[in-house]
Amino acid sequence: MSNNQRRSLISGNWKMNQNHYEAIQCIQKLAYLVGKDDFAVVDVSIHPPFTDIRSVQTLIDADDLKFMLGAQNCHYENSGAFTGEVSPAFLAKLGTKYVICGHSERRELFGETDEMVQKKVAAVLANKMVPILCVGETLAERESGSTLEKVLGQLRSGLAKATPEQVASLVVAYEPIWAIGTGKTATTADAQEVCHAIRQEVGVLFGAETAAAVRIQYGGSVKAANIAELMRQTDIDGALVGGASIDPDEFARIVQYRLHEE
Repeated sequence: MSNNQRRSLISGNWKMNQNHYEAIQCIQKLAYLVGKDDFAVVDVSIHPPFTDIRSVQTLIDADDLKFMLGAQNCHYENSGAFTGEVSPAFLAKLGTKYVICGHSERRELFGETDEMVQKKVAAVLANKMVPILCVGETLAERESGSTLEKVLGQLRSGLAKATPEQVASLVVAYEPIWAIGTGKTATTADAQEVCHAIRQEVGVLFGAETAAAVRIQYGGSVKAANIAELMRQTDIDGALVGGASIDPDEFARIVQYRLHEE
């Protein structure tokens, strides 16, 4: 199965941006810019801050919009004495489809370990949502030649308790830590090399059919100017978009990357 046969997934990670009023305005403008022809070939998930999720969900449902609701994180328990955390069961009740697990900022800034990320992947799957498992290396790791060791180690840990059927339905996002919010982007050759290695490793662990089905995104300063070239790569099936996703015009151009292919 080629990336032409796997549906593309473009995910907008708003991070800690957009209050719920701004979120409503952003979604309304996106709905005007992104049409049914786009949704016919590309899945689009929006990952607002937790305080915006209900507002975005209500708008999507009321206007029958084709955007899919996503979350940026969750706890790995459904309930308990975890002040300030958000239950995956609560997200599922809001109609959340995708949940980002192990984003580089969560790992680097908040100390999330591979074990914690694996528990979150399992919790998201148990609540019938789709994890977007993030993997990626630091600049020091890239310069030392240990990119694949780091990335594939995170991959193996994150999927340790998943079944082949579950892995086939989820998303892996390769997001080199050194490219997040820096304006730097891995070359398309480098991005393809790592995404190919991810797919190969999934094949080793879960079989060729699973490897062919799993969707792999690239994340790291993705913008309209580079999305078409990234999406031409055989093993890149979508993008996890950060800062550019809070600009409706820019994000719409990213979703419509096929219009900009030469």
